[in-house]
Amino acid sequence: MRAVVARVSSASVTVDDAVVGEIGAGLLVLLGITHDDDPAAAATMARRLHELRVLPGEASCAGTGAPLLVVSQFTLYGDTRRGRRPSWSAAAPGDVAEPLVDAVVAKLRARGATVATGVFGAAMQVASVNDGPFTVLVEV
Repeated sequence: MRAVVARVSSASVTVDDAVVGEIGAGLLVLLGITHDDDPAAAATMARRLHELRVLPGEASCAGTGAPLLVVSQFTLYGDTRRGRRPSWSAAAPGDVAEPLVDAVVAKLRARGATVATGVFGAAMQVASVNDGPFTVLVEV
């Protein structure tokens, strides 16, 4: 499981001209799932995201109540080492990935986090105002 996490002043996801997820200051999480990920990895990722101390003053969402916007992004497992076209073979198929993305979101909410989401498998437009910019890669 892999996440690109950006500290944002604001972020939103739009599908078919309708905003489906939106946050103010917090974390935008682009989440990728691979074949060997499991519910235990989802729980670990949720804990790490919630407790990640990258907000101003080395604070976390757990400590401040800042929201997270979680967006599934299979392209995080694109392999560009060969040729001119990425290979997506390391990305889990939708029927494997969707329940794990949902599990990360559920685990975050169970921890008390405010979580907005995109729509799995939809053509999404993601807008964000990066704060810093501050962006890190989190892998489980």
